[in-house]
Amino acid sequence: MLDDFMVRATLAGIGVALAAAPLGCFVVWRRMAYFGDATSHAAILGIALSLALSLSVFTGALAVALVMALTVSALSGKGYAMDTLLGVMAHSALAIGLVAVSFLQGVRLDLMAYLFGDILSVSKTDLLIIWGGAALVIALMTFRWSPLLTATLNSDLAMASGVNPKREQLILTVCLAVVVAVAIKVVGVLLIVAMLIIPAAGARPLARNPESMAVIAAVFGALSAILGLRMSLIYDTPAGPSIVCVAAGLFVSGLILGRFRVPNR
Repeated sequence: MLDDFMVRATLAGIGVALAAAPLGCFVVWRRMAYFGDATSHAAILGIALSLALSLSVFTGALAVALVMALTVSALSGKGYAMDTLLGVMAHSALAIGLVAVSFLQGVRLDLMAYLFGDILSVSKTDLLIIWGGAALVIALMTFRWSPLLTATLNSDLAMASGVNPKREQLILTVCLAVVVAVAIKVVGVLLIVAMLIIPAAGARPLARNPESMAVIAAVFGALSAILGLRMSLIYDTPAGPSIVCVAAGLFVSGLILGRFRVPNR
C-alpha cells in the first residue's frame, strides 16, 4: 500500500494535521501567529546547515527551529515590542537561510519544495518521521492539556494552582519546533503557520469547549490534506498551496455554520 505515492502523501498530510490541530488551538488562543512565523522561517537556515554538514533535513530544521523558538520565548516579557521583534527575527532568519543555501557548492536543492512543500515525494522514512513527531506532540499536548489551558487562561491563576507558566510555554515551544520540522516536507516553510492557524480558527465558532475545538481542528486539517491532494491531482495545482486553499474554504464554512449554531442553554 505504501508503494503508492498518493497513499504516502495522504498519510503524511493527515499526520501533520493531527500534530498541528491541538497546537494550533493554543497558537490561536495565545495569539502566537508571529511566533510560529519566526520559528518556521528559521527552518530554512536549518535546512542549509543540514546540507552543509550532511545531516538529515529533519535534524537541522528541528535544531534551528527549536533554537529560534527558545530565543523568542526567552525574550518575551522582557520589555521588547514583541510584534516588531518577531517580524525582524522571522524575516531575517528566512533571508539568512536563503543566502546560506546559495553558498552551498555541489548540492542540488529544489528551494521551491522547501518553501511550499513537496508532499508528493514523501518517502516511507519521511512518513515515519512525520508520524513519530505527531505522536510526540499529541502525547505532550494530552499529558499537559489541563496545565496548558490554565496557563493560557491566566498566568496568575496558573501560579496559584501550582502550574509554572514558563514550563508550559517551554512545552509549547518544543511542540512548535517539532511540528515545523515534520511539516516542511508537506506544506513548506511559508505555509506551515497556515496549517497551524486556519483549521483551529475555523473550528473555533463550532466548538463548545477547548477539547472539541482541538478535535474539530484535527478533522478540518485532515479534510484539508485529503481534499487538497485530490484537487491537486485533478487540476494539476501545487499540492501544498492546494491543501491550504481547502483549509481556507473550511474556515469560511466554519464561520458560516457557527452563526447558525444553537447556543448552550
